[in-house]
Amino acid sequence: MRTNYSYFCPCPRGLEVALAEELNEIALIAGPGANLKVHNQVPGGVHCSGTMIAAYQLNLRSRIASRVLLRLAHGAYKNENDIYDLALEQEWENWFQVSHTIRVDVTAVKSPLRSLEFATLKIKDAICDRFRERFDERPSVDTKTPDMRISGFLDAHNFTLYLDTSGEALFKRGWRDETGDAPLRENLAAGLLRTSGWKPGMVLFDPMCGSGTILAEAAQMLAGIPPGARRRFAFEKFDNFDAEAWLAIKGDFKPNPLPTVPTIFGSDISGDMVNIARNNLRKAGIQFEVPLKQIEAQEVRPPLDADGNPATGIMLTNPPYGERLSVRGDSALPTEELFASFFSAFGTTLKQRFAGWSVFLFSADLGLPKLLRLKEARKTPFFNGALECRLFRFDMVAGFNRREAAIPGAKPKPDQA
Repeated sequence: MRTNYSYFCPCPRGLEVALAEELNEIALIAGPGANLKVHNQVPGGVHCSGTMIAAYQLNLRSRIASRVLLRLAHGAYKNENDIYDLALEQEWENWFQVSHTIRVDVTAVKSPLRSLEFATLKIKDAICDRFRERFDERPSVDTKTPDMRISGFLDAHNFTLYLDTSGEALFKRGWRDETGDAPLRENLAAGLLRTSGWKPGMVLFDPMCGSGTILAEAAQMLAGIPPGARRRFAFEKFDNFDAEAWLAIKGDFKPNPLPTVPTIFGSDISGDMVNIARNNLRKAGIQFEVPLKQIEAQEVRPPLDADGNPATGIMLTNPPYGERLSVRGDSALPTEELFASFFSAFGTTLKQRFAGWSVFLFSADLGLPKLLRLKEARKTPFFNGALECRLFRFDMVAGFNRREAAIPGAKPKPDQA
């Protein structure tokens, strides 16, 4: 267990800084047994190192990483045979049994090889040949639910071979059964929460909550439930798996006291989605109230605080687009007109009712501020898969704090009151 390994934690592009911050926080929690050290950020992930205990802790606690990949080998290559030779040298039999199923995936940046499929096949052949030479048997391939996932990464000159300690991608928390159209992945939602500056105890409102991904991530953070608490991982099938250490780590976290006053709120135009969000929150282990309401986003008002007054806080949402807008809207309108009409009305709602709020909208539509008739305070680039997106921040201020304040005697416009 005291052997140190190099790890790579991939994440959605744009969240590298947030992931590095999170990994440093996990290093403090994990303690000396993990020896977790965070190294450099690269596009799409963060390099770190530590013992196998570090892998356990990272898989259990990271909300932003997509996987935790353990580096087995790294070397130069010129052709597929070099890749085969490097894969054949690895002591696969020290990690898993011939009875375990495998899957191999290869990604590349500027690789001169013509076929990644052929490189993938070479790695698979090397693993199978290694087992066949030693045990006269070879592992089977299972592309859907493999026991072991092996990842290769090629750049222009070098090849890196990884063993996936996670299994299923980490954004699959183990609680989601139902989703809406185009659901936000859990690790991206967690990254957006961190980027927005939201922390447990602050008021959070998602007025277009869909299946409740942002709400569930925030509620688990408030409850102190680690994201990996309700699922299994590939490392549990490794030959060097320390079940006692893993049970100790899982038993070490203690949930936070249940809040007595709601601070996380959600709503959606669709009653079905509100029911799905409520169900997902329950399956995520949330045992306190997260008020949910069926209402159109243009009609929302700030939730009330403990004294019955309108609260201020952070609004974070992933607005719908295209056909998702016409759940209960006027379907006779063309989509573009419906889109413009919806966001114009929503922008008015923000200006009139949400003074003092920090509003964060995550969208692939780079023209969103214009549709809202608002000027963003900041826009942070992210990728949702291959889709380029922005997290727009709007600081909503009362009318007299806007440009009218510079004109003596000027009155706020009606939509800025």
